[in-house]
Amino acid sequence: MSANDADPTRDTAEAGALSNDEPADATDHVVTFADLDLRAELLGALDDLGYEEPTPIQAAAIPPMLAGSDLLGQAATGTGKTAAFALPVLDRLESTRGRSTAPTALVLVPTRELAMQVSEAIFKYGRHLGVKVVPIYGGQPIHRQLQQLDRGVDVVVATPGRAVDHVGRGSLPLDDVRIVVLDEADEMLDMGFADDLETILQSTPDERQTVLFSATLPARINAIAKRYQRDPVRIRIGAAERSTRNELISQRAYVVQRAHKAAALGRVLDVESPVATIVFCRTRGEVDQLTVTMNGRGYRAEALHGGMDQMQRDRVMGRLRDGTAELLIATDVAARGLDIDTLTHVVNYDVPSAPESYVHRIGRVGRAGREGVAITLAEPREQRLLGNIERLTKQQISIETVPTVADLRERRMATTSEAIRSALADDDLDDLAEIVDTLANDHEIRRIALAAVKLAHESAADDDDVEIPDARRFDRRDTKRDKGRHRDRGKPGHRAAPGSLDDRGRDNAEPTGYVYVAMGRSAGLRPGDLVGAFANEAGLEGRQIGPIRIADHYSVVGVPERDAERVIGIMNGATIRGKSTKVRRFTQ
Repeated sequence: MSANDADPTRDTAEAGALSNDEPADATDHVVTFADLDLRAELLGALDDLGYEEPTPIQAAAIPPMLAGSDLLGQAATGTGKTAAFALPVLDRLESTRGRSTAPTALVLVPTRELAMQVSEAIFKYGRHLGVKVVPIYGGQPIHRQLQQLDRGVDVVVATPGRAVDHVGRGSLPLDDVRIVVLDEADEMLDMGFADDLETILQSTPDERQTVLFSATLPARINAIAKRYQRDPVRIRIGAAERSTRNELISQRAYVVQRAHKAAALGRVLDVESPVATIVFCRTRGEVDQLTVTMNGRGYRAEALHGGMDQMQRDRVMGRLRDGTAELLIATDVAARGLDIDTLTHVVNYDVPSAPESYVHRIGRVGRAGREGVAITLAEPREQRLLGNIERLTKQQISIETVPTVADLRERRMATTSEAIRSALADDDLDDLAEIVDTLANDHEIRRIALAAVKLAHESAADDDDVEIPDARRFDRRDTKRDKGRHRDRGKPGHRAAPGSLDDRGRDNAEPTGYVYVAMGRSAGLRPGDLVGAFANEAGLEGRQIGPIRIADHYSVVGVPERDAERVIGIMNGATIRGKSTKVRRFTQ
């Protein structure tokens, strides 16, 4: 793949706009990593890993980073952006090593999974340089991290909250930091880490190199760039590249009533026979319930959500990667940054309310030229959201009928036939000849074969003979109710608790419910703590949380009214800033 999506050498007059999506080089020359002027040790490591050509984001980002320029890059998951910033960080690191045990590069990421993944990648790329890299994140014993930092480190990969914790302890000195990278910057802001990012950036030297990567570039990302970067080079993966990647993904949706969704998921997967699948759910409660259901259907399913400790999460990922699990059922936040080579299918158990979330989810398949399948289970009232996604992606999502019992039986017959064909190729069939010879004395060979096939087919089949209703039309009552909600917006009494709390600016057509949290300013609570907790534990998106009011001894958090009772049930007794707290309805 050639570097044809961004021109990193734009004039400074263009600093306020994204670089052009037209090819930067009209020749047929294929850019290699050697063309990017990387150190020989890094080229050797890339060769060992089997990397041949840089992806567009790598070809565009590496040269300006090597030149010391600040950079603002827009790239979605799966475009190779980890190497895009890791390689120049390692290349430039060599000239600053040996001065102290303090880190000279800091990479900030939103989740612990991504911290581990990025840290592992940096270690692999820098193995011939002897680079020391340490990941620090919540959920891991802090004393182990303190020991690693004390022994000396070149690169720290951290989640913002744990980084601020170490800075406060004095265990993460930032005076020698020369490069700061913010990966998945938009996600960190959505999770409520804005204050932590400000604290960290203000604690690093003014002359540092600052690099931001983000899947989207909302105004708040540009505000950070304006405040903390010096004339950054701006690059992005162009629309043509994203379209090419999406064309590798077969996108289809099935419209089913909520009561039939679990059965529909099982039916679709039975027919599809995927190698490995991620199923995205909105809440951790839904994740746990669906995991039990799918295991009951015979799938080797594992759950992944914010209510699990690090040991449990590591165990789950190990099972998925070694093939002992085939189905990962996860929340968005818990699955952020996961990259699984064997992944063939992504399933949206609900339609994401934000089209960008859909793009990020399905981007986990179709990587590196591989084909993939994206399946969405939509309730009738969610069909309009599919239209929003199609407008963003400029691609059509095929609306299909859930496979019937006849479709399932046909697939199982084909599976049985494939299994028998495979067995016929085995060399040890003669060991069973005595059984066939004995039966042949009383029965025809063809009838014996039919009986054997029947046994093989029935042993692999489930008793699934219930048709799933077709729900591809809107429920008129739901449509009317939705229209009524839109008419009520802005009218007096529409908000759950008007007056002292203001929900202006919420991108939500439904009213806001308010939740009381028995913890406030006196406990050191910050808005980011609440957003992070509600996002991780209750499966809400950052834009669904708020407004937030923090008093001395309590706080009030706005959430979608329809989710309020569920959120209260999940959050009551949940841990925030290391303390269990009580949560209930807030009434004025």
